[in-house]
Amino acid sequence: MDFKFSTEDELFRQEITEFVEKELPWDWRKQKIDSEDPKDRPKVKEFRRKLADKGWLTMAWPLEYGGQSAPHIQQLIFNEEMAYRDIPAIDAGISQVGPIIMLFGTDEQKKYFLPKISNAEIDWTQGYSEPDAGSDLAGLQTRAIEDGDDFLVTGSKIWNGAHGGADWMFMLVRTDPDAPKHRGISFLVSEMNSEGITVEKIPMMWDHSRALITLENVRVPKKNLIGELNRGWYVGAALLDFERSGIGYASSASKILQELVKYCKNTYRNGKLLSEDPIIRNELSIMAVEIECAKMMAYNVAWMQSKSDIPNKEASVSKAFGSEMVVRLVNTGMKILGNHGELEPESGTAPLKGAIEQLYMSSPASATAAGSSEIQRNIIATRGLGLPRG
Repeated sequence: MDFKFSTEDELFRQEITEFVEKELPWDWRKQKIDSEDPKDRPKVKEFRRKLADKGWLTMAWPLEYGGQSAPHIQQLIFNEEMAYRDIPAIDAGISQVGPIIMLFGTDEQKKYFLPKISNAEIDWTQGYSEPDAGSDLAGLQTRAIEDGDDFLVTGSKIWNGAHGGADWMFMLVRTDPDAPKHRGISFLVSEMNSEGITVEKIPMMWDHSRALITLENVRVPKKNLIGELNRGWYVGAALLDFERSGIGYASSASKILQELVKYCKNTYRNGKLLSEDPIIRNELSIMAVEIECAKMMAYNVAWMQSKSDIPNKEASVSKAFGSEMVVRLVNTGMKILGNHGELEPESGTAPLKGAIEQLYMSSPASATAAGSSEIQRNIIATRGLGLPRG
């Protein structure tokens, strides 16, 4: 098996690098951008429009839907280079909603939404988790009642990026409360400026925020139902397979590891460089191997997508290992930095500009978002290994 990228792929990677250096509206080496922060969002939207003009946002989409029918491997390379630089180029519309509409949407929905997504005209937020239903997504209680040509939606959604000014929300709602737990759920999309929607900003431990969305008798046209009524669980589960299949964990971890290695090569402790400490060298080596393993898992998912397969257990393997690997890497970083690792970015003296401190607080959440590791292991066990449900 050849694990090397083709010459064409490597030239494409170089083209991405040159484009970023020329067109990115901020210095990625010095500034970390939050796409959900209202003050950063204009820069992110500006860059996404430039990417849309290049055709790179949805390059692997079919031509008929505004894509380039490019190989999925090139899409992976693009995602990899963006993640390495912490550039929030790909949003939920591109990686999740668009593919779902292609699979389950009506012709009208495809005609309306897909061009707008590929041209970076609309931003999306996710309406999955609820205050009383996180990883137990099937326990959601947001209710949608049919009322003529509309649904009346009442409930709440949490831990999303709506505070950043999203235009649309995709959400799972309960349309048949008497059906079994995983039945009676439907997949809707709604404009965020609809009457009855309120958004509350929630500060997090690290330097970011999330949102709580409250819906009170929000009218959602029935034409915004994606897939079949009461069969939304299967639509939502397919969407999560797309969400879990990214290269982001490994690519961003590569950058962190490189910065840790550089720090160890330039920092003395007890009269010798940290890079000469055999224990530190061993731990960094272990993380380097784990990062490469995570990359191979993500590459495998991209390969499956290139064959028009929908990764399921493979996406869960990639997500579980990748997110837990980042937690282990950050814990290793904290041990290396010692007490200095607790300094916040604003302190001015924090090693690695406080990146480890921020990741130490946020990485456990990344191992829960998009489905906790326990959920991933259940998927791997039942759908991958064929084990019976407990």
